[in-house]
Amino acid sequence: MAPAPVDGPYRPRGDEVPTEHERHTLRESFDRAAILYQQVRPDYPEELFDHLIKVTHLEAGTHLLEIGCATGKATMPLAQRGFDITCVELGSALAAVARQNMAGMTVNIIEQRFEDWQPGTGNGFDLVFAATAWHWIDPDVRYRKAWEILRPGGYLAFWTAAHVFPDDADPFFREIQAVYDAPGEGRPQDAQWPRPGQLPDSRGEIEATGLFEVVDIRHFDWECIYPVEEYIDLLNTFSNHILMEDQKRDTLYREIRARLNPRSDKSVRRRWGTVLQVARRRDLLLS
Repeated sequence: MAPAPVDGPYRPRGDEVPTEHERHTLRESFDRAAILYQQVRPDYPEELFDHLIKVTHLEAGTHLLEIGCATGKATMPLAQRGFDITCVELGSALAAVARQNMAGMTVNIIEQRFEDWQPGTGNGFDLVFAATAWHWIDPDVRYRKAWEILRPGGYLAFWTAAHVFPDDADPFFREIQAVYDAPGEGRPQDAQWPRPGQLPDSRGEIEATGLFEVVDIRHFDWECIYPVEEYIDLLNTFSNHILMEDQKRDTLYREIRARLNPRSDKSVRRRWGTVLQVARRRDLLLS
């Protein structure tokens, strides 16, 4: 199984998989930051959506299901391309922002846990997708339920936004590690600094289910420049920072400001990376 992604850039769990309690606590924390999530979380590259449509041969008007739409960072680009989208979102505040963002579009947002949600009768969805949400869904449920609600020949796609470190990465991120290390919030000594194009994929996990066959895996990366206060707002949308003790978080942010404000542009460069993973539903009978 691929390592469980972590939203914060400094506190990965290595190859450990979060416990059930940890997963629920972390995934529910994002609702506290719904407004910031919309403002500072990065938009995904347009090339990702173009490639997804090309690989899946989807046509405008077909019915898609999104798991965990948050504020609609991945919903809107697909809705603007003419797709009919149903979203299942756990957080009430996130769902409210998404409804505002998608007003007037063919998007239906359902406020519920994907694990509990039951679709109505019909021919199934042409695509089930999740953007930075798949890893939060119960691993004993997600693949089987996606298979069940897809039409024959339908597709599953998921991706996440992660921090990657090219050769010319901003040195700030290595310099700040000592501040995270002091209260025990830092990276494990053996943790890797993933390079663009080297993020792990879930090919083995997908194939092991027997429910899907992988048809495409593609890496994308892009860079964002954050003014210091906007960068701190970004950190406040990461589950490990949201749940950090107040004193630790205040100390961390004070140190970040002390390092970034002396810069001429008072900003930090962060490179994002993602792996788009697309699989086709296998035609088989589940008991």
